[in-house]
Amino acid sequence: MPSAFDASNPPFDRLTQEEIGELRAALDIAYLRPGEAVLIPGQKSEHLHVVIKGSIEVRDGGTLNAVLGPKDAFDSRALVHGAAGEDFIATEETLCYLIPRGVVLNLISRNAGFAAFFYSEVSAKLDAFARAHRQEGMESVLRARVREASRGPAVMVPGDATLAEAAARMQEASINAAYVREDGRIGVVTGMNLAKAVLLKQLPLDTPVRQVCHFDVIAVDAEDFIFEALLLMTRHDRRRVAVRTAGEFTGFLEDIHILGLVAGNSQLIPGRIDRARNVADLAAPAQDIQGQVERLHRQGVKVEQIAEITSDLNRRLFVKLFDLLAPPAIRKHGCLMIMGSEGRGEQTVRTDQDNGLLLDGPVPAAELTRFRQDFSGALADFGFPPCPGDVMVRNPLWSQPLDGLLRQLRLWIMDRTPEAAMNLAIFFDAVAVTGRTSLLAEAKHALAEMMRGERALIARFANLVESFETPGLGAFSALMEKVGVAADAIDIKKAGIFPIVHGMRAMAMDRGIMATSTAGRIEALVAAGAFSAAFGQELLSALRVFMEYRLRAQLEAVRRGVLETEALVLPGSLSPADRDILRDALRIVRQFRETLRSRYNLAAFG
Repeated sequence: MPSAFDASNPPFDRLTQEEIGELRAALDIAYLRPGEAVLIPGQKSEHLHVVIKGSIEVRDGGTLNAVLGPKDAFDSRALVHGAAGEDFIATEETLCYLIPRGVVLNLISRNAGFAAFFYSEVSAKLDAFARAHRQEGMESVLRARVREASRGPAVMVPGDATLAEAAARMQEASINAAYVREDGRIGVVTGMNLAKAVLLKQLPLDTPVRQVCHFDVIAVDAEDFIFEALLLMTRHDRRRVAVRTAGEFTGFLEDIHILGLVAGNSQLIPGRIDRARNVADLAAPAQDIQGQVERLHRQGVKVEQIAEITSDLNRRLFVKLFDLLAPPAIRKHGCLMIMGSEGRGEQTVRTDQDNGLLLDGPVPAAELTRFRQDFSGALADFGFPPCPGDVMVRNPLWSQPLDGLLRQLRLWIMDRTPEAAMNLAIFFDAVAVTGRTSLLAEAKHALAEMMRGERALIARFANLVESFETPGLGAFSALMEKVGVAADAIDIKKAGIFPIVHGMRAMAMDRGIMATSTAGRIEALVAAGAFSAAFGQELLSALRVFMEYRLRAQLEAVRRGVLETEALVLPGSLSPADRDILRDALRIVRQFRETLRSRYNLAAFG
């Protein structure tokens, strides 16, 4: 029966054939009776267990944390790190493979990929497993479609156009190559062709462009694979090929575009944003930002780095849009701010708009009204959905003079309802992106002063973490319904991300910490002695795990066109190794929630 052991199941798929042979030779099988305790807290394990059939409950006191089934392995903590932290109890007749501790430790010492499964820090596990997919990510680049990398527009100039006219058309379109139509033929002229003609051959600027272009055009279809285009480029020694869509030339594919698929083209997008002359010119780079998220994830880039790159690009987009749309009075007196995950720098796939406008005094009412509608409308056209709570520039509540906002903050503090607390939370995440940035700094300093000594208010603010449950894995039917989804799915935003993000927000507000990102707040709170550095690292690791799993769900939701599932993770569809990581992350969140309950006496709120 050891020969039936599934070595394709993570983390065993990281082993070499020789190592798999060693493991199979050492396997034993155990039979567990219903109700039998396999491990108890504090017990060290002499075997790694892998479930063959049956199920194992993982309990922490009276709390059911997970239900393990076939192919799930347990307990790495008891095996490697000293002792079990939970009870592992058979719920029915169960068979498990037993892998001796000595064999596991020997394989860990020799195989870093396999060892990753046993890391105590969940983000280290996730990162190590992601590294194994990076080579797959490189292969997926070659399987990408030409349309994913090619660039337009396709500018067509007549053969009798002058060199100067061709150069002007190319500059106007911000491209480095154009098509030339001459007597039923199609040719190509590049910026390098024009430069050589004028500088080296010293041809007059009124020379017809047909004299310097070439008509041996190599073309690919937009639906061809990148590897097919690469073969053509190599075979014909070309750095670019023409691209056709439905028989019409639509742009070019260059070697730098393919490099952008491999390394990401985040360095190219800012230039396209900066060169935009009107709002319509920003639509393409706005879409490129979202495409960049998928490309970076496919190549194994860490989720926090994807969020940082995306945040930087989005902020540049917002600044340019502000410059294009804001009349002089608003540019002079206004401060554009972003909030929510965008403000914290933690957004990847765009969800909805969270933005606002502060003014240092009155501006013409008609200009303000038009700007509010134009700014929010343009972002909606770019693919930023309207905020369900209307936290947007178009809403006068979030688009007003500083003194008006300060009055509103005081009203929210006095209101002491969950809705008012959430509005305070939204504003506390605000970041200024352009304009009179000192206005936001003044407003946030004023809020900190208003909250100083308001212990009861801070506790009510912290109590928002109780809005949703953080369930364990396996106890689906009752617990999953408490986070608002079906029994076979978990809303990773409600169950994992929100408790960490808002808990850190509450503790930062309590201590007057003005850092905006969750990572920055954790660092500052550790420095202030709010909790240990080790626990702070665990919380940050758990947050990154949730962000990674949510990003996977978001990309799948976008691909399938069912955006309402963008935060749903199906534990049953995860590999055993991924479920193990998710289980660890949820355990850390539950521990953090207990810390908040104790510190702020949240039980008093019922």
